[in-house]
Amino acid sequence: MLAVTRAELTKILTLRSTWLVTGIIIALHLLISAANLRLNSEAVRNITPDGVIELFPGEPRPAHVALVGFLVAASFQMCLFLPVQAGVLAGQEFRAHQLGQSVLAVPRRGVLVTAKTMAVALYLSLVSLVIASISTAFMYAAVKDWSPGMVTSGDALLGQGRFLVFAVLSALVGYALTLIARSTLIGIGATVALIAVTMTQLTAVFVPAVDALFPFSAGRNLLLDPRDNRLTAGPAHALVVTVLWPVVTTAVAAVLLNRRDAR
Repeated sequence: MLAVTRAELTKILTLRSTWLVTGIIIALHLLISAANLRLNSEAVRNITPDGVIELFPGEPRPAHVALVGFLVAASFQMCLFLPVQAGVLAGQEFRAHQLGQSVLAVPRRGVLVTAKTMAVALYLSLVSLVIASISTAFMYAAVKDWSPGMVTSGDALLGQGRFLVFAVLSALVGYALTLIARSTLIGIGATVALIAVTMTQLTAVFVPAVDALFPFSAGRNLLLDPRDNRLTAGPAHALVVTVLWPVVTTAVAAVLLNRRDAR
């Protein structure tokens, strides 16, 4: 298993599309973070003596709580793009009959899917860690003259830790859907549809119990502050949903791979 996982990770790292998509995601996060830096720095300079900040006009909040929430939200927004990265990684198997070659090298398809999933999860973990580090660095630049230890406080580290877990698990949904569809375009399209359910907020308004069952809605429920956002479930429910989506979809992908021709 270790050797197969290492081989799959090597395959990921040698694909130009891997670095292209990763570069776009990181560049986008840097651009958004740089744009927010001036606004955050100005808001920090205007913190009142009793520790109240207005990150958004007309919304005074305790400074520490608001800034930690913004830090986690800055990382969380990039979760919308990581499933695309995962879909691209999974879709490489269906170009030029690569899947057939992989099955010839590893005939036990359960081992192959497990190793591929572990390799993709490891790569996504590294990308997510870079994203969290960028968010932390820009937030530190904004708060260093007020409270430099804020970015390493317990609640900030807990929030970023939750982001790392959710980022990997939600991206694996995009990976699994691509394996199921055997098409990068269809896999990414299905993932975008799941994201759209959360972004439109229609189900959150009219059927919150159903909304809480979608993976990216679970991410909002897990990571964001209920005082600032319309959430549809508690963190425990969100964590269960977050774990079940990649587990179930990856299991379905493994079963279908075992029953279909490797082509």
